[in-house]
Amino acid sequence: MTGTEVLAGPPSTVAEPTGSAVAGSTVPRRETGMAAAALAPDYQRILSVLESEAGEGMRCRQLAVALGREAVPAKVEGLRSKAKRLVERGWALQVRPGVFTALAVPAVCSRPGGVRPGDRS
Repeated sequence: MTGTEVLAGPPSTVAEPTGSAVAGSTVPRRETGMAAAALAPDYQRILSVLESEAGEGMRCRQLAVALGREAVPAKVEGLRSKAKRLVERGWALQVRPGVFTALAVPAVCSRPGGVRPGDRS
């Protein structure tokens, strides 16, 4: 065995994701057909509240109250961090600074004039 082989250590195996998330797991990037069940329970609850309050969106203080948490800065900032993570990974939208809503999947293309790429007039 060479010195490089010794320093490299034993070969490791990569575990495949199990399909359902557990508390503390990372937020996966949303892909077509992916269900909210892929999210950890905390993120599922946040997304559920954002979906139920569709419209103008929610501030994180409102989100904390809707989730039954104290609206103290530490709790609100924790929710803000999670909401931003949902936005970064394609699960939610930040409609204005500090205001979040669930990602609406448009039934029709949202391009100007409703024209999809490849459509012909």
